[in-house]
Amino acid sequence: MYHANYVHSGYWPSDYRHGNLGKPLTFVLVHGSWAHSSFWRNVGAELAARGHIVYAPEYPGHGGDPNTHVTHGMISKAVADFIIGHNLKDVILVGHSFGGSVVQKAAELVPDRLKRMVFMDGFVIGDGESLADQFPPSALSGFEQLRKASGASDTIMLPYPLFRDTFVNLADEAYARHLYSEIRPEPAKPLFEKLDLKKFYALQTPRSYLFLTGDNAVQQGEGYGWHPHMSSRLGMFRLVVAEGDHMTYFHTQPAYYAVKLIEASRD
Repeated sequence: MYHANYVHSGYWPSDYRHGNLGKPLTFVLVHGSWAHSSFWRNVGAELAARGHIVYAPEYPGHGGDPNTHVTHGMISKAVADFIIGHNLKDVILVGHSFGGSVVQKAAELVPDRLKRMVFMDGFVIGDGESLADQFPPSALSGFEQLRKASGASDTIMLPYPLFRDTFVNLADEAYARHLYSEIRPEPAKPLFEKLDLKKFYALQTPRSYLFLTGDNAVQQGEGYGWHPHMSSRLGMFRLVVAEGDHMTYFHTQPAYYAVKLIEASRD
């Protein structure tokens, strides 16, 4: 087990190379809403154990940062600055959930440093849209009410019943409660910002979509959902399908997800 300090430093060393097949990959793992960099702890350790280099940068408004008044631009720039600051090249840039939109914008800033983008049930936002636009009106109304109730903090905190049924629907009750105890209110502003993504859609960087079949954090149906609704916006992409809901298997089946990420990232 990797010490928690590795999580906050954002780096898992690649010295534990057993079962490594092929050239080591450099992963930068970007977490989503209601999470922080330690979300990737178990998956990152499994990737490192297979000989890969793994970073999980934290971004503004999350982890130990008390400032909830952040913007999407601040978040995506922090990820790009991390890649530049560590002089990373041939990066596999992975975005989960909200992290998908972060990957989109960060890729615009460091396209020459990327080998591939992987969206792991990650939001793929259309040009001029916001993440909030990806939800049906009933769900969006609920988020707006939660945001208003937060007052000056301008955050959204998921009620437990909503978290239970949409984020960790495959977990048992005890583990769902445990995971819920680790989440914190999410800065709301980045979720409602309209994003200019013209540069992203002009990029030629290879991309993959890793679709989790049990994930109903976004309503599946006509005009909504992870795949094929959002994934199809990537143009030509590699599709990898895996089991799992929005959060549970990242903690309970990390080796399985490590293998799926490697499959999504291969040449």
